[in-house]
Parts: sequence; C-alpha cells; structure tokens
Amino acid sequence: MAAPDLTVDIGGLELQNPVMTASGTFGYAREFDHFIDLNRLGGIIVKGLSLNPSKGNPPPRIVETDCGMLNAIGLENVGIDGFIKDKLPFLKTLRPPTIANIYGKTVEEYALLAERMETLDAVKGLEVNISCPNVKEGGVAFGSDPAIAGEVVSAVREKTTKHLMVKLSPNVTDIARMARAAEDAGADALSLINTITGMAVDLSTRRSKLANLTGGLSGPAIKPVALRMVWQVAQVVKIPIVGVGGIMNATDALEFMMVGATAVQVGTANFVNPGSTLAIIDGMQKWLQHEGLDNVNQLIGTLVTP
Repeated sequence: MAAPDLTVDIGGLELQNPVMTASGTFGYAREFDHFIDLNRLGGIIVKGLSLNPSKGNPPPRIVETDCGMLNAIGLENVGIDGFIKDKLPFLKTLRPPTIANIYGKTVEEYALLAERMETLDAVKGLEVNISCPNVKEGGVAFGSDPAIAGEVVSAVREKTTKHLMVKLSPNVTDIARMARAAEDAGADALSLINTITGMAVDLSTRRSKLANLTGGLSGPAIKPVALRMVWQVAQVVKIPIVGVGGIMNATDALEFMMVGATAVQVGTANFVNPGSTLAIIDGMQKWLQHEGLDNVNQLIGTLVTP
C-alpha cells in the first residue's frame, strides 16, 4: 500500500505535510538543525518579529506548571534587520516554507513590517500575532476587539501579496466573532489558539514565579480549550484553520484535524522532545495507513456530532 498523501493547502500555501512549528518555540530553525531533519517539516514559523530588536522581559520568565508551562518571554527577538541579515540566509537553504510571525504596538508598525517582508522572496507567508497590546488604545490587545483586529489585518493585507495567517488569542469572550473579523479583513488562514493568560505563585516567597507576574500558559493543559475553539471557529469561517495548543503527539494532531483544522503547529512539545515534530508526522502517517485512508485531507472536519 502506498504511503498516505500528507499534502495540505492552507489557503493558497501548500505544505508537504500538516505539521508546522509554533512561533516562539523553535527559534529561527537553526537551533534545531542538529536534532532533526528540518526539510521534513510542513512549514517553519519563526520567532515573533518586530521592527526593532527587543530584549523581552527580565527573568525569571519561564516556569513549568502542571501539564504545561508559563512563559513571559516578552517577544524577545532580533528585529527585522537582524532577521534579514543573520537568520534568513539559513532559512533560504531549507525546503519547507518559512512563515514570519510579526507583531507591533500600533497598526502602522504591523503595516511597515508587512511592507518590509513583501520584498523577501524566501518568506512565503506572514503570521500576524494580534495578541499584543495596542499602545494607542490604552494597552488593549488588538486581538480582543474585532474592529481593531480587522483594522490590523486590513493594513497588513494592503501591504502584502504573501500568504496571510492571523493568530487568534483565546483570551476573548467570542472567538468566532474574532475569526470572522479576520476573515472579512483578508486573512487567508487562521491559527488558534495563542497562549492563555495564567499565573504561578511561590508560596515560600509569596511572589509570582514570573518576574512579569503573569504569563502565557501552553502545553497539554490548554488542549481541550484549543480543540473547542478550533471546532467552534470551523463552523463559521470558510478559510483554513491551523490548530495550536497542547499538541504533543500524533493523536493530538489528528484530533485537531478531526474538529476542523487543516494543519497544526507544534510548540511546547519541542521543549520536551526536540524530535516531536517528526514523531508526529510519522505517527499521523501510520494512523492513516491503519485506518485505510490514503489522504490526510479525508480526516478534516469529520467529527461526529449529535
């Protein structure tokens, strides 16, 4: 029996398999070059990029929790100039498409980043992180207001012809409303979910375990929330969804596709096992063979509901 076809299309960007890396958990890919064959990945999403370099938050900024981890890295990154000069040359040598995750403090910053990225042939797509605070609106996160989120996506869409994916925050009242706003503004795909705001306390010192007090919760603890949100969004949008949140193995990845995701991103698992992504690809293929399916797309959205 021929190996199942794992090729998927996420709104005009074709991937050789559905397994991508989640931004912020895989560096700029070179960090994992000695652990895995990077050319086997479906796609590589690099660390979030801003116009200027950022040192992020002071330590401690990562803490392990029950069934997951909290991070308050603060989007530390080399800035777009550093990315172009020092990181992109290596990424150009790889077969999987590079997707740049971008963020800003104003709508104008997002647009400027998209404009800069448009000239980079090696960058095949953008993932817009709208979980960041809007400094012009008193720190309200772009991703918590459909109108402001739509404004960001529209501004980026005007500046780029590249594949445009929008990463949705789970820290909202109505995720479906946010998804529709991003779709209406020109997104080619959606990725969800970003981390859930959480906290960890050290009883002996009576302090938060993070210098930033709060951080983003990721890992298996958030998988049920992520699954529900992917399923919910799949009911209301027509563009592809990339599932993120607590994917540690092939079973997790396949569950996300069953509830409506076309592809997945692997994040926290990379810290536990640098080879997680490839193990998930192999596991997905074995499961499809066992089930007699010759194409992974046959699984998407097949959840049986009452």
